Amino acid sequence: MSSTTPTVSLEKDLSTPTTIHLLVNNQPHQTSSTFPVHNPATGDFVHHFGSAAIDDADAALAAAHKAFPAWRDTKPIKRRNILLKAAELMEVRRDELAGYMMSETGASTAWANFNLGLASEILRDAAARISSIQGSIPTPEGEGISGMICKEPYGVILAIAPWNAPFILGMRSIVYPLAAGNTALLKASELAPACSHALVRIFHDAGLPDGVLNLLAHKPADAAEVTKHLIDSPIVKKINFTGSTNVGRIIGELAGRNLKPVLLELGGKNPAIIWEDADLELAAKECAVGAFLNSGQICMSTDRLLVHEKVVDEFEKLFKAAVAAFAPEDKEPGVLINKQSVEKTKRILRDAVSKGATIIYGDIESGVDAKMRPVVVKGTTREMDLYHQETFGPTVSIIVIKSEEEAVELANDTEYGLTSSVFTEDLRRALRFAKNIESGAVHINGMTVHDETALPHGGMKGSGYGRFGSVGLEEWLRLKTITYRD
Repeated sequence: MSSTTPTVSLEKDLSTPTTIHLLVNNQPHQTSSTFPVHNPATGDFVHHFGSAAIDDADAALAAAHKAFPAWRDTKPIKRRNILLKAAELMEVRRDELAGYMMSETGASTAWANFNLGLASEILRDAAARISSIQGSIPTPEGEGISGMICKEPYGVILAIAPWNAPFILGMRSIVYPLAAGNTALLKASELAPACSHALVRIFHDAGLPDGVLNLLAHKPADAAEVTKHLIDSPIVKKINFTGSTNVGRIIGELAGRNLKPVLLELGGKNPAIIWEDADLELAAKECAVGAFLNSGQICMSTDRLLVHEKVVDEFEKLFKAAVAAFAPEDKEPGVLINKQSVEKTKRILRDAVSKGATIIYGDIESGVDAKMRPVVVKGTTREMDLYHQETFGPTVSIIVIKSEEEAVELANDTEYGLTSSVFTEDLRRALRFAKNIESGAVHINGMTVHDETALPHGGMKGSGYGRFGSVGLEEWLRLKTITYRD
């Protein structure tokens, strides 16, 4: 890592007036309106950010479209070296980047650093895989006819990333398309746009040519109009979206009307099965972290603990202790992204209690402003909103089970299918569970929150389709068949 590597700072953008601009064609792009960003932990104003209108979106589309032919034709080694340089810059600027994430989302230092570490690894992993892209040479049936199958990039990609893990989710939304030779528009969350701005600037400083990667953001009121315009544009060839299932349905429908492929990684109502022979201490610790890391604001967060009736009492004791150790009462409550998220979580919990559920740890009314402590519920039933809805907050339900069949039935009794866990010392039983649970991942004796570059990541059912991770490059390449006479 070179000590002479230039650093990026938003300082000049944060001078009076405190406005950060969009990035189009590797340059700041001013807009006619802006929106404010506040720190949810303190309520303090952080900055204004440029709000894209239709003409700003068109400028970004034009830049990406113009840049595509040259970027498509770059040699793999050049693309690889740019990505590796970007990973180096991320390490150099770690403290600065962490500061943006903590100020915009209220994230803890630990969560911000985890984000940055994994985002850097995603970069390096994608860079290493670029040279593995290759087609094939089949043998056609006709005499004197030869053929080849080529893999080629789509063109301009629209990437839409959320706020809760802005460096991990922002990185994966753009690095696989870029590595495969596509150009991209990153549409940042209005809740964490400076994180995306810094990420895009890192790619530019690493040598990414003009127009290959552009940044858009907009105020919430313009979301429907701008997003529809981008998806409808003939310039955009494929979309990826990470976010809620409700918005994912809208994105999928818009893409479908335009006959465009889309990769969706959506919500989850992720179960963990704790069987009677499980290592209960391990299960309690893993599930506490899985449920309450980042205040439950992770798509893979553990929402439901399906505990065998023979060990439920012992598990409850260990789980309460594990939650208390993970989120001590003498520490500040966890921060959610805004007051509305806390109120939504409290509403869902109140509904559960009114219909017979019991709070066995925590207090619903601990939620104040944008902060809330963990709450554990027992006795959740199908009549309650908590059974079905993803709170995206610091809650988890304990549900008692008696048989493998009941455990699988309850695990699958949801529209979602992102991730899951099974805790047992019987590998054959664990694999039976893994075979029958409808989710994109099953983690045996590990928490539901698990994401690494060596593995594909994505869901099924209402949690979406397509995969990031180890197979991520293939998502952004399409096949072309060529035949010719010898």
